Amino acid sequence: MKRTETQHLLPVADGPAPASTPAVSDHLMRLISSSADLTWATPQAWFDYLHLEFKFTLDPCCTHDNAKCPRHYTPAEDGLAQSWAEERVFMNPPYGRELPKWMHKAYLEARDHGALVICFVPARVDTEWWHRFAAKASEVRFPIGRVKFTGADSGAPFPVAIVIFRPRL
Repeated sequence: MKRTETQHLLPVADGPAPASTPAVSDHLMRLISSSADLTWATPQAWFDYLHLEFKFTLDPCCTHDNAKCPRHYTPAEDGLAQSWAEERVFMNPPYGRELPKWMHKAYLEARDHGALVICFVPARVDTEWWHRFAAKASEVRFPIGRVKFTGADSGAPFPVAIVIFRPRL
C-alpha cells in the first residue's frame, strides 16, 4: 500500500488538534464512539479537490440535502445493499458503529466489482476495522491538521484519512 502524508493537499485542514485534558479526552471519546448522529458533512472544498482527481459518480451514504453526486443513496435507499459496480465512489460514511460495515463494503466493491472507492474517514489506526480494511487499501493519505466539517464551529476532534480502494484489474 502506498502511504502518503498530504503536506501539499489543498484545501488545508483547519489547524492543530484541540488541547487535550483528561476531561476533554473523556468527552471526545464518548462523542466519537457513541451511536448518536455521527454524520459529519464533507466540506465542499475537500470534495471539490478530490473530485478533480477522481471524477466521482456515486455518493452511497448521504441525505438528499448533503449529497455530493447526482447519483446517490440515502439511508432509506441503503447504500450498503446497493451495487457500486464500476462506479467512482465518494464515501463519507456515518462515523458510528456502522463504519466497519461501510469500510467492508468499500473494500469488497473495489476488489470484486471494479469500483474505485475514496473513503473520507476518521484515522482510527488502532481499530479492528482499520486493520481489516483500510490497511489493505491501495493508498492512504493523512491530511495535516484537523478538518472542519460543514456546519461545525471548529476542526474535528479527530484526524481524518483519505483511504483509496482502487479496482483490482
